[in-house]
Amino acid sequence: MDFAVIQTGGKQYKVKAGDKLKVEKLGVVSGDKVKFDKVLLWVEGGKTEIGAPYLDGKVVEADVIGGEVKDRKKIVFKYHSKTRRRTKKGHRQIHTEVIIK
Repeated sequence: MDFAVIQTGGKQYKVKAGDKLKVEKLGVVSGDKVKFDKVLLWVEGGKTEIGAPYLDGKVVEADVIGGEVKDRKKIVFKYHSKTRRRTKKGHRQIHTEVIIK
């Protein structure tokens, strides 16, 4: 495989062997193996295969290296003028770190 485009967590990633990714929470622990079966595009040796929407029989395998890690806090602040209404919230998304095989 030269590269592939996979879908996980509502996002699409262009991956090749050896890439490190932070994907949405998968619910696995460090050292586990993960298979991404939602492959949208597969390029190998100049030959391109495009799925409609996914390719049958194509799987991208990965090893979990970092487990589940929280991202930096993102602040959501809403302000309404003249009513003195303010709302401040924070959110830390959980990611799983993987390396593509």
